[in-house]
Amino acid sequence: MRPIQMVDLKQQYVKIKNEVDTAIQEVIDNTAFINGKAVSDFITAMSAYSGSRHVIPCANGTDALQIAMMALDLQPGDEVLTPSFTFIATTEVVALLRLKPVFVDVDPKTFCIDPAALKKAITPRTKAILPVHLYGQAAPMEEIMQIAKEHNLFIIEDNAQAIGADYTFKNGQKKKTGSLAAIGATSFFPSKNLGCYGDGGAIFTDDDTLASRLKMIANHGQSRRYYHDVVGCNSRLDSIQAAVLNVKLKSLDAYIAARRSAADYYDAAFNAHPKIQTPYRAPYSHHVFHQYTLVLEGADRNGLNEYLAGKNIPSMIYYPVPAHRQKMFAAFGSETASLPVTDWLTERVISLPMHTELDEEQLKYITTSVLEYVNK
Repeated sequence: MRPIQMVDLKQQYVKIKNEVDTAIQEVIDNTAFINGKAVSDFITAMSAYSGSRHVIPCANGTDALQIAMMALDLQPGDEVLTPSFTFIATTEVVALLRLKPVFVDVDPKTFCIDPAALKKAITPRTKAILPVHLYGQAAPMEEIMQIAKEHNLFIIEDNAQAIGADYTFKNGQKKKTGSLAAIGATSFFPSKNLGCYGDGGAIFTDDDTLASRLKMIANHGQSRRYYHDVVGCNSRLDSIQAAVLNVKLKSLDAYIAARRSAADYYDAAFNAHPKIQTPYRAPYSHHVFHQYTLVLEGADRNGLNEYLAGKNIPSMIYYPVPAHRQKMFAAFGSETASLPVTDWLTERVISLPMHTELDEEQLKYITTSVLEYVNK
């Protein structure tokens, strides 16, 4: 059996090696390392795939969120509603821009922001909602969009973990996550479902005016070279990373299918177990399984983590400390926030290996080992 990786990028690379190597060599040969043809090709391809009129590449997913918030002209002290059960990048940018993160509890099944809790958190200072499509599952965007409309709020989708996911509206319409709201933001960190071989990110919008502002902010606030209209930053996707993404984007749907197949195997092994809650697949969301995350009830999560490590099976706890309990947000008094579902999940979740290269032998070994432990 091949060694089990949490994310096996090497085996994935082997399958596309010739195409990737050729694409990278083309960038080196033409020496257009910044804003080269590979970048413009990626913008065109990603726009077609996502259904977004405008795709603005940038240096990473955190920058994508920051630039999106800067483009909305939010003012210091404005409140942004966001889940605490997420990677810290989602919320740290809110504080970085001197906005106020207001942490909202999540649904215990989907792990995504709870619309009922969202409604209760709105105040006169609320200006934006920052939902996260966590672990590859879409947040309940139709409800969130209705709440935003009623209260005249912006929405920025954090799509770093769910690129390629389809969202189905009640009328049957389908759209890609990241293209549902005014702005979407994503990451191309190597371990993502669509990952480059370094850092990278992108912002999505259908709004022409907003797109122009996003592009300016990402490029030193320039409307044209050496004319700086707004305060911006320097955040670019370099040509080599775009070249890699151009190759991998062609296989994204196949990658998603492989992940869903692995998730099906896990589900079949664990669905009937009383101590294991398998990932819920919301009817509106085509789950793309960036992570495969179990909730354990009546079994020692940390003990399982150690047991699997002893059997050379990696597992991860995403996330052991929620954002509202991090020291960095102490100034906002967030540690007093009542988020019972978030706190409950942080004590019980564990993620198993999930990537495109898992084979049946590996999956059988992983599932058998998990059941050995929880059945003790």
